[in-house]
Amino acid sequence: MAESLLKFIEIAQEHPQKRAAGQRTADFQEIYQNYLLPNAAEQAARCSQCGVPFCQIHCPLHNNIPDWLKMTAEGRLEEAYEISSATNNMPEICGRICPQDRLCEGNCVIEKGFESVTIGSIERYITDTAWDQGWVQPPKPRQERDQSVGIVGAGPGGMAAAEELRRLGYQVVIYDRYDRVGGLLIYGIPSFKLEKEIVQRRADLLKEGGVRFELNFEVGRDASLQELRDRHAAVLIATGVYKARDAALPGVGLGNIIQSMTFLTASNRKGLGDAVPEFESGALDAKGKHVVVLGGGDTAMDCVRTAVRQGAKSVKCLYRRDLENMPGSMREVQHAQEEGVEFVWLTAPEAYLGDDVVRGVRAVRIRLGAPDATGRQTPEIVGGSAHEIKANLVIKALGFDPEDLPTLFGEPGLSVTGWGTVGIDFRSRMTNLDGVFAAGDIVRGASLVVWAVRDGRDAAASIHSHLQEKLADEPIEPDSSKNGGSNDKGKKKQTPGRRRVRQSVG
Repeated sequence: MAESLLKFIEIAQEHPQKRAAGQRTADFQEIYQNYLLPNAAEQAARCSQCGVPFCQIHCPLHNNIPDWLKMTAEGRLEEAYEISSATNNMPEICGRICPQDRLCEGNCVIEKGFESVTIGSIERYITDTAWDQGWVQPPKPRQERDQSVGIVGAGPGGMAAAEELRRLGYQVVIYDRYDRVGGLLIYGIPSFKLEKEIVQRRADLLKEGGVRFELNFEVGRDASLQELRDRHAAVLIATGVYKARDAALPGVGLGNIIQSMTFLTASNRKGLGDAVPEFESGALDAKGKHVVVLGGGDTAMDCVRTAVRQGAKSVKCLYRRDLENMPGSMREVQHAQEEGVEFVWLTAPEAYLGDDVVRGVRAVRIRLGAPDATGRQTPEIVGGSAHEIKANLVIKALGFDPEDLPTLFGEPGLSVTGWGTVGIDFRSRMTNLDGVFAAGDIVRGASLVVWAVRDGRDAAASIHSHLQEKLADEPIEPDSSKNGGSNDKGKKKQTPGRRRVRQSVG
């Protein structure tokens, strides 16, 4: 065990052991092993315990990182878990998939010259240990409330909100159009970053705590938003954004040009044991193909690394800017390069080539010009630079937008912003519809899982405040069943399903 902190001068940064590229590309298992306690304690002891913890400030959840690093360095793992889970509903998931190099670790004060503390890997180690030791318990409210909350979307935002509301005693029902709980965590993120058992045990924990799931349930098809409002005291929209952005290039209708989520969902379903006819036919399988992925974000990195594992002949990633301006995690880029992915920087697609099926991408070179209003250099086409890149599978990973709102939920009165997201009052998290709240990507646009968790937690707190205010504002009515109501001043009217609070049994 580490006897003190501030060890970053004498102890070098050391990540958990990473499987060799040739070994890990043969399967879809996670690429990192877990720490052993002495290694985790030693790495946690590198924390400088600075007075202004920039790691905590730059974490969307404002996790108390220095505190649980200190507990880990001292071998007090149960306390470390309690601190970690106090601000994060799924630390073992964030520890695996958060872009720590852009958030906590990227802002560690010892990063310059000494390399940052391995915060994400330690967070994962703490929580995996907590699961192994039985410290992770389902939400158990001190009191049960008859008020119910309906949540639309079983992704990270909806799951985080459900846990917080359940702890407060509300009856929580999550509706989701897919057949499994987890949303993007299940169908969008490959298992080599997040094995599905990790997500499933969180879902099982919520079920054990009393959260009810209605799967294969699509709001707008199986029930309107208004019908959910009639069923519940409050409703939270936490559906995420899945409408793929596209580029209207010549040849876009050719075969074997697909969207990233179509490709990743098919791969994940195959890994889960589902029958995927399009995969079996080869239409969504990269095996033996020259694959070109368009885009530079984390979804593009998921696609190129999945294609490698499926046995592609070659995998190229086309991005119109350079490495320094890439929006995705630099750590993911490094993993992809180790696994044989070729990055074609400063290159943009101009057209898809082929007869019935794509045979290549006509691309042009790009130079970065003057900065635009956001400060980023504007891509400019280099004249006479058109060239062909061989491809018989093209995957478009150009980002995501909200689906067509408000018609998606069968509620024309729902306020929508100019970006197509749900409009809310950011102080109350409520939409323009009374008792209807929204959180996560459906409000902020495509973003990180950690932001969805943060938004879900904030929305749960706002829903609780709103429902308590409504209870306090209920009119006082006399009970005519006793003495004509003359001696019942001060008694509030009970509203079934919304009013009563009962003590938890057991």
